[in-house]
Amino acid sequence: MNQTSEFSLIKAYFSALTPDRDDVILGIGDDCALLKPPADQLLATSVDTLVSGVHFFADVDPYRLGHKSLAVNLSDLAAMGARPAWFTLALTLPEANSDWLKAFSAGIADLAKQHHLQLVGGDTTRGPLAITIQATGFLTAHKAFRRDAAKVGDKIYVSGTLGDAGAGLLLKQGKLPLANLTEPDQQFLLDRLELPTPRNLLASQLVGEIQSAIDISDGLLADLQHILTASQVGAIIDTNALPLSAVLQKLPAEQANKLALTAGDDYELCFTMPANTAGVLEAALDGQVTCIGEITEFSGLKLLPENIQQNLDVNPGYDHFS
Repeated sequence: MNQTSEFSLIKAYFSALTPDRDDVILGIGDDCALLKPPADQLLATSVDTLVSGVHFFADVDPYRLGHKSLAVNLSDLAAMGARPAWFTLALTLPEANSDWLKAFSAGIADLAKQHHLQLVGGDTTRGPLAITIQATGFLTAHKAFRRDAAKVGDKIYVSGTLGDAGAGLLLKQGKLPLANLTEPDQQFLLDRLELPTPRNLLASQLVGEIQSAIDISDGLLADLQHILTASQVGAIIDTNALPLSAVLQKLPAEQANKLALTAGDDYELCFTMPANTAGVLEAALDGQVTCIGEITEFSGLKLLPENIQQNLDVNPGYDHFS
């Protein structure tokens, strides 16, 4: 892209994309954004890059791609208990296709408006399609969710249902048995893969109530292992308690459970809370979360019932260079 077309692209699709915030002194249009964080708050910041052919299919709907590109960063903020505020976007494009850009920017804009999140800068360049978003939010220091804060006796909870996005990926790859799945069932799985719901609203309800959390991007067992390692504890998981959607329950039980335990891209929250307060909070959250296990003193992960492999060698998560 030459300089004129690059700035025209930014003006046409991104300059007025998101709501204005009072804490943005200077946003898009200068060398840097000027931002005014609250005096008594910490900044939480996260960055993710999505690359065509690695993180998404090349033919994915651009609106859905815009939504997911922002959602994965919002999910990271939720996992820390941070309130979303600002984000930047670095967009590498093979060409400046106006229809694609209109749909992609709309996907970002709709989700950003839901969370009062302002785009404050970024970059555009020519090359293979890749999207990098850095999102920033605020939190109170002693109320941050941390991976190293789980305690022996804590109950382990997850939000929503698990394994749906993994089933959606298998569906896209033509590897999912369709005998019992209706067209609405298949659309549900694709929506869970391509239009994940970041759990920021739930996280705001958990602030002050929990200390340890992570978002489920690489799969429940892989991500829970990060908490166990950081906190130097173990866990028991009751596989019969795993929250499965009505659609996932139409799959063979073994396949459904494996997806719920190991498939990524759900972007649900996994968190722990003290046993003496868990019941009250669970009732207040009215079905948004499910207790699936308990933090233990022994190291490692144990799966129940006993006929399930008891001590699982958990995959550490997707590694681009392994």
